[in-house]
Amino acid sequence: MVEYLEFAKKIARHAGAIMREYFQQEEMGLEFKSDRTPVTIADKMINSYLIEQVKQEYPLFGVQGEEEKYHPEREYLWVCDPIDGTSQFTRKVPVSMFSLALVKDGEVLVGVTYDPFLDEMYTAIKGEGAYCNGNKIHVNQKQFGELGCSVNYSMWDKAKYDTLEIVKIIRTMSKTCQVGSTVHASMLVACGRTSAEIFPGTSHGNCDISASKLIVEEAGGKVTNFHGNDQRYDQDIDGAVLSNGVIHEELLQIILDLEQKGLL
Repeated sequence: MVEYLEFAKKIARHAGAIMREYFQQEEMGLEFKSDRTPVTIADKMINSYLIEQVKQEYPLFGVQGEEEKYHPEREYLWVCDPIDGTSQFTRKVPVSMFSLALVKDGEVLVGVTYDPFLDEMYTAIKGEGAYCNGNKIHVNQKQFGELGCSVNYSMWDKAKYDTLEIVKIIRTMSKTCQVGSTVHASMLVACGRTSAEIFPGTSHGNCDISASKLIVEEAGGKVTNFHGNDQRYDQDIDGAVLSNGVIHEELLQIILDLEQKGLL
């Protein structure tokens, strides 16, 4: 697995260089996809670079990228979000991150995320802990009501679930925030700076969450879908709750209660 991790880190470094280059430019080649989400030249370049490198080094593996795919039906898949937080990226808000995971039969084996603005590389191999720039990281142990407990939430009009309804409840129990990048928010959970991230689901959602799932879990946290179940990361996912584990069941109960009331 170390070989795969080193490959993922190499891709992340190259992706970070592209992100920094285009972040400084006025013209990003901004377009909008059919679901009205933005995509830039940098997104496409990173995704294409990954596919080129996989063809050269792991020709029997596939790629499931948010912008481009290569044999996505294969047993081993590199699952990638070239730039998570593209909307913020186009507004020159430096919170976007690169995300890449190696997935076998739906299970995440290796995860790497990279913040090119802070030069923070988060890594994990299944069963071997989580790290940021080589230093081991851990989730916090904050409970609802404690100072320092904070929950991030992602929200957009095409999301599967309405996180606004969830936040209406959580904000009475904890601080809430919106970082602007699901991957960035998840890494804040992994290193203990916040306590949870609520991802309401979308097509290609596995590209957003796959690497983060492994890193958060290896940092001692818990990751499930909106109904408390594990899920495959080689296909669309049923939302995601990534937490320190301490407040996980309470978050799931809030979601269940809202669903039973028909509010999600």
